[in-house]
Amino acid sequence: MPKPKLTAENYKEINRTAWNSRTPIHLESEFYNLNGFLNGDNSLNEIELNLLGEIQGQSILHLQCHFGQDSLSLSRLGAKVTGMDISDQAISKAKQLAKDLQLDTKFICCDIYELPQYLDEKFDIILTSYGTIGWIPNLDQWAKTIHHFLKPGGQFVFVEFHPIVWMFDDNFENIGYRYFNSGAIIETLNGTYANHEAEISQDYVMWNHGLSEVITSLIQNGLEIKSLQEFDYSPYNCFQNTIEFEPKKYRIKHLGNKIPLVYAVSATKNN
Repeated sequence: MPKPKLTAENYKEINRTAWNSRTPIHLESEFYNLNGFLNGDNSLNEIELNLLGEIQGQSILHLQCHFGQDSLSLSRLGAKVTGMDISDQAISKAKQLAKDLQLDTKFICCDIYELPQYLDEKFDIILTSYGTIGWIPNLDQWAKTIHHFLKPGGQFVFVEFHPIVWMFDDNFENIGYRYFNSGAIIETLNGTYANHEAEISQDYVMWNHGLSEVITSLIQNGLEIKSLQEFDYSPYNCFQNTIEFEPKKYRIKHLGNKIPLVYAVSATKNN
């Protein structure tokens, strides 16, 4: 199948191709530790678990779920979970994992903006986390999707890498990008965050989204912000030049605790 033309207009096809090519490498990576997961490890982190609270019996929509580890972890905790992702390779593996683990987690393959065409249900909780919104251009439409699928009184939990992170080059030595959304960033990446040495080259299209853009989009689409937190560490060792200063807490070695690496938002739908 020929590669899609590298333009912002083709971002869905370009990024789907990129994630399809990453998925087999991620499944074999130490980063995702699939064997540990299959043997009972929970892939969720303290940040999102604290915001989610007790989820036994709750219905959860997990947006941009990759191959489903976090979605399946939510199911293991007793939630009724639906995950979605644009990558057909990732969703195919997610469905297989659900079958192998005998979990009733549902998975849908589609673009996030097209989800209302594939799903007719409202949820108690919507979760999206770590490396998601950079792949989509329009946060107003993103927030409309969240509002659409939440029940009245439902909770939105969002955990994401801090927009300051995306200003730096890969080595965190120079400012290479603008903090604010200035349009599509079209580049080619060698390797992947789960294996920087992987022999893979992918085209991708991304957008930087500052905090004000995120928060304003949610407020303007009927969500009430309950909390906004910033963290000076990442629970994932997915960047260059990192140091693990506590178990599962990573910082950029030469920057220490000087910059935020992750932020988290909790919001509710009031009507």
